[in-house]
Amino acid sequence: MQKKESLLVNRLKSVGYAFQGMLVLIKTESSIKIQLFIAIAITIAGFYFSISKTEWIAQITMIGLVMSVEGVNTAVEYIADFIHPDHHPKIGLIKDVAAGAVFIASIVATIIAGLIYIPKIF
Repeated sequence: MQKKESLLVNRLKSVGYAFQGMLVLIKTESSIKIQLFIAIAITIAGFYFSISKTEWIAQITMIGLVMSVEGVNTAVEYIADFIHPDHHPKIGLIKDVAAGAVFIASIVATIIAGLIYIPKIF
């Protein structure tokens, strides 16, 4: 009989797998690399313009949302390609919907960035 791992060990392993997944995303996906570059640039802008605590909360939330949805979109693409490697209209629709979710999050993030930075620039 195999000894069951403790909750702490199990959670630490889960965090390790999640960290590994994040690194795979950053290393292999150009869209995440672009999002990461934008996140770094907008974070530098936040320090430069001394944005408020509330603005930081909005900015960090949107960075996390866009990058998370981008990760889910990538996972959906991997699953779809695994299930049906050849072009299929339904798989294309599934991929388009997942990409649409990223697009929505990106639009909202851009609007929030505009609300934060346009008054500070002009």
